[in-house]
Amino acid sequence: MKILVAVDKTEESRVALRYACHLMEHFTAIVDALYVKPDVVETVTGGGGYAPFTTKREVAREIEQEAEKTVEEIVEGCQICVGRRIPCNPFVAVGDPADEILNAANRDYYDMIVLGSQGRSLLRGLLLGTVHAKILHHARQPVLILRNFRPIQKILVAYRGSQCDQGALEFIAPLFAKKKPEITVLHVQETERGESEEFAETCLMTGDETLRRYGYAPVKKMAKGDFVDEILKAVAIERYDLLVLGAYGHKLPKYLKVISDEALNLVRLTTRPVLVYREVK
Repeated sequence: MKILVAVDKTEESRVALRYACHLMEHFTAIVDALYVKPDVVETVTGGGGYAPFTTKREVAREIEQEAEKTVEEIVEGCQICVGRRIPCNPFVAVGDPADEILNAANRDYYDMIVLGSQGRSLLRGLLLGTVHAKILHHARQPVLILRNFRPIQKILVAYRGSQCDQGALEFIAPLFAKKKPEITVLHVQETERGESEEFAETCLMTGDETLRRYGYAPVKKMAKGDFVDEILKAVAIERYDLLVLGAYGHKLPKYLKVISDEALNLVRLTTRPVLVYREVK
């Protein structure tokens, strides 16, 4: 498995790199750390947060110094992976961060993108930045967004029974095969959409059977009400270490490649790491 970790000068991105190494420690994997440094011309012409009247040469020098420092920190962070016999390669691109991350992920056939969070509001959860939002909307592979470093012992899968949700189960099952955390499959019966009890039970049975084929003994749970509210409530009460969900909702066909409103809201509002599953193309 190939993992692409987006890194920058923030502590959150270094946490993401350590988390990726921890996640892959019992898995045959390669972890690559990508730092995207600003384009000098675009930074100068677009402002870029630098002081007015700063020359192009001065901006270029500062960008290069920041890049060198960040790469040194990435190399240091990669030692965690190397110590666990996981190849970890830092590399640098130039341009728009979201575009370069998406381009690299697709060009080099990565199986998952890992992003550190950009902070959290006490009122509204994750402060979803433009880079995160763009990657969530346009990635062709699963995206893991991290808040903090948490050993994965309890996983909650928000399972609606769609093909995308099924793919999420089949993605995480081998990923955690050696760690064997407790996995809870939660189906929210959305009565406002006319969902029947029989359909809800069938969903849970399908999820249970899928995980049992991989040697798990999953916990099955049912709730009724609003999908986002019930998932958030479960996460708050049980304190899961990872939330897993499919990117596509019932109203959006998967070929549109647009993350559902429910998935986006869960990413914004939960305080736990979230794996948003998309089929690898």
